[in-house]
Amino acid sequence: MWGISYPGFFAAHGLIDSHPALKAVSPQAPMGDVGNGDDGYHNGAFHLAANFRFYSGFRPRKGDAQRPQPALGIETGTMDAYDFFLRMGPISNANEQYLKHESAFWDDTIQHTAYDAYWQARAQAPYMKNVTPAVMWVGGWFDAEDLAGPLKLFHALEKNGATAPDTLVMGPWRHGGWARDPGDTLGNLNFKANTSEYFQENIELPFFVQNLKGKGNGLKATADSGVPKAIMFETGRNEWHRFDAWPPKNSEVRTLYFDGDGKLSWDAPAATGFDEYPSDPNKPVPSTGELAPGMGMPADYMTFDQRFAAARPDVLTYETEPLDHDVTIAGPITPVLRVSTSGTDSDFIVKLIDVYPDDYPNPDPNVKGVYMGGYQQLVRGEPFRGKFRNSMSKPDPFTPGKPEKIDFWMPDVLHTFRSGHRIMVQIQSSWFPLVDRNPQQFLDIPNARPADFQKAMERVYRGGADGSHLRVIVME
Repeated sequence: MWGISYPGFFAAHGLIDSHPALKAVSPQAPMGDVGNGDDGYHNGAFHLAANFRFYSGFRPRKGDAQRPQPALGIETGTMDAYDFFLRMGPISNANEQYLKHESAFWDDTIQHTAYDAYWQARAQAPYMKNVTPAVMWVGGWFDAEDLAGPLKLFHALEKNGATAPDTLVMGPWRHGGWARDPGDTLGNLNFKANTSEYFQENIELPFFVQNLKGKGNGLKATADSGVPKAIMFETGRNEWHRFDAWPPKNSEVRTLYFDGDGKLSWDAPAATGFDEYPSDPNKPVPSTGELAPGMGMPADYMTFDQRFAAARPDVLTYETEPLDHDVTIAGPITPVLRVSTSGTDSDFIVKLIDVYPDDYPNPDPNVKGVYMGGYQQLVRGEPFRGKFRNSMSKPDPFTPGKPEKIDFWMPDVLHTFRSGHRIMVQIQSSWFPLVDRNPQQFLDIPNARPADFQKAMERVYRGGADGSHLRVIVME
């Protein structure tokens, strides 16, 4: 069994209490947990643009004998998704203006804004047990839809115990890009090789030939080594690697601390303090500095230049000095923030960014006219809806001005920040229209009205025992 996206989700289902005739399964870009990490919600924040596009096309049958109805014909009236969703107003307007209550998927999704029993019952990870076939999980580092799925399901299977070899494969791809693109470029990034062909010929085909026909040495790195636990493409250096553990054994947890004057350091700052910024949900921070057409986000937004955001007063920026040696981060990223808000709820978006040197060469030929000197490449970014800081299923309001701790998981990376580059972290409280707007008041957001969306002042505290920081795994 194998499949990509929804078919990958179905293939993963086939692993649970596996049938004895099933010998090899490759779930590729599967949803692992729609309620927390994949298509629907990320840490309580609703992925608005993607879900509106999905659910305008997913319509229920009207009687068993009929084919599914065609997608809803929605006229956006603009090529700018930011403008379209801002004009649409609160999520409560979506049905009245466009969906007309014809999408049960949309209605179910926005009725369950917390990680409640509805979502918990649909998460695959807790049920990934009694798995007997060989498994190859496949995902893309830049998958805007189901990046978390392969990672969560791989770790769940590792925890629960697999009786046959299981391997995680991650490449420099968008959603399903290994099957539809050459994989040599994405957005403004160039990976210097046809990574999709490499995957198909050297990883995917050998996996099935070995496990279905007993021929070849499958995914073995060498004649006398075991099946690799992970086969990963390292962005930054543009190299494939095979590991016998993931995260790699030759790695250690290190901490990047937020410091005064926008500094990011491996050393804990002695002085305490805070940085603050305004957040206005009626003028949210855009998800991209480029035009996002129609109702969706560009599939390659996860590679985009973040300089547009660094220039905004409602975005905090912290960065290191230019690195004097290569730094490779391998594994999940854990933001630990100490924050406060003048409202009773707020989002906090964390973005890890690779800042290129000012003399970095432009592409040749430079068809897009992009300037790569000083490019701020998004490496990983995730939102967190603050009211879920204590429990993803039971939201709590903030007390205005009271510092609170937020600690969450961001999906894995394998990325090398090259010598001469800088490591940057950006913090903001909106990411629109990728994520729906938070009114910054403690209420049920799908029922919010325009007057509920209020400005707030956000603070990020640094220094001392409780100062904000980022935990990363550095490969030696």
